[in-house]
Amino acid sequence: MSAESASAIPRGQVDLLDFIDWSAVECLNQSTSHSISNALKQGYREDDGLNLESDADEQLLIYIPFNQVIKLHSIVIKGPEDEGPKTVKLFSNKEHMGFSNVNDFPPSDTADFSPENLKGKPVVLKYVKFQNVRSLTIFIEDNQSDSEVTKVQKIALYGTTVETTDMKGLKKIEDH
Repeated sequence: MSAESASAIPRGQVDLLDFIDWSAVECLNQSTSHSISNALKQGYREDDGLNLESDADEQLLIYIPFNQVIKLHSIVIKGPEDEGPKTVKLFSNKEHMGFSNVNDFPPSDTADFSPENLKGKPVVLKYVKFQNVRSLTIFIEDNQSDSEVTKVQKIALYGTTVETTDMKGLKKIEDH
């Protein structure tokens, strides 16, 4: 891990890469030769030559399920200055969304990505809206230059796992 990426991780948070259910990750409107793996998977996402690209227009709809419940604190989406994402809507625990119904639901949070964000500065989310997350849907609505192709070099999610309480480990407190 480089010093740059280590310092970008907010204090007390971890990269949630290991908690993604890879078998169910989906991305609508991705270019077949520039798929979601390029931006999300370890190793690929650190290579600036690889990226996720939109296909028919500038929009991308990414579904990321987790193999356990997480709390999402912040997100990093790196991209080129012109074709990088601009308006990003995030939905917690909304499955089976498509371009036809994405505007039917209020997003859990909306972020307007600045040039600093596209270089790797994390966007801190409304933490209370992302407490018991089983899946995250990322809707990239447009890009910086309103061009037809959106490019994403890296997506990183930071947060924590939700600890479940082991009821057997609790001891009864008796009154004295």
